[in-house]
Amino acid sequence: MNIRIAIASLVAASASVALPAYAHHSFAMFDQTKQVSLKGTVTEFQWTNPHAFIHVEIAGDGGAKETWDIELNSPNNLKRQGWSSSSVKVGDKVVLVANPLRENAHKGGLFIAVTLPDGTVLGDATRAGGGPINVPVVP
Repeated sequence: MNIRIAIASLVAASASVALPAYAHHSFAMFDQTKQVSLKGTVTEFQWTNPHAFIHVEIAGDGGAKETWDIELNSPNNLKRQGWSSSSVKVGDKVVLVANPLRENAHKGGLFIAVTLPDGTVLGDATRAGGGPINVPVVP
């Protein structure tokens, strides 16, 4: 009887550790049926795990400044796609394309592509097929 309790406890403990890791990779907070194009100035580029971020300041409604926080892939994956920690610089005038957050309380989105000041376009290779990411396809 004690061995069954020990095994059940081990399984429960393992599941409780695995669930947060699985939940972290949800893209449900982004509306992947919509895209926004943001023309503005980079205020910060975070080359950090688990995801890199580009923060860009744009002219919002009525000319008021808005800061958008755009989530990218991990630096490890970005590096394999040709990115470096200096690919985007503070002060760069860019055009970002992203899927916006579903909730409008915060200005943010999921990265699709960025056009740099020299015209170079960096895109997310996971989007090569053109569709949303991490969404199952039902045949």
